[in-house]
Amino acid sequence: MVDIIVKLTDTQNKCLEYAAVSVQNWADNAIHNRARIAQDEIIGALITHCNTKEIAMAVGVDAQVAQAFELGVVKTAAAANEEAEKAMRNAVEEGK
Repeated sequence: MVDIIVKLTDTQNKCLEYAAVSVQNWADNAIHNRARIAQDEIIGALITHCNTKEIAMAVGVDAQVAQAFELGVVKTAAAANEEAEKAMRNAVEEGK
């Protein structure tokens, strides 16, 4: 389990209190829903990869998400951004 702490200004909190009955419940729902969407995308990519390569898929959601990362089917957003930045730097260097 991972704890995530979000800090808001008093004004931001007041604004969210206007928009939602519970700021905490709203934040929990937003994070959980985004994680669910990403999970669906990851497992979909894994299914396609495993079917194309005739690889046995792991059993269970946790194992499937882990397998997708282990096989390089998906990567973290931080890793993808780092690769994109490196590619841009290389392109600039080659263009000089």
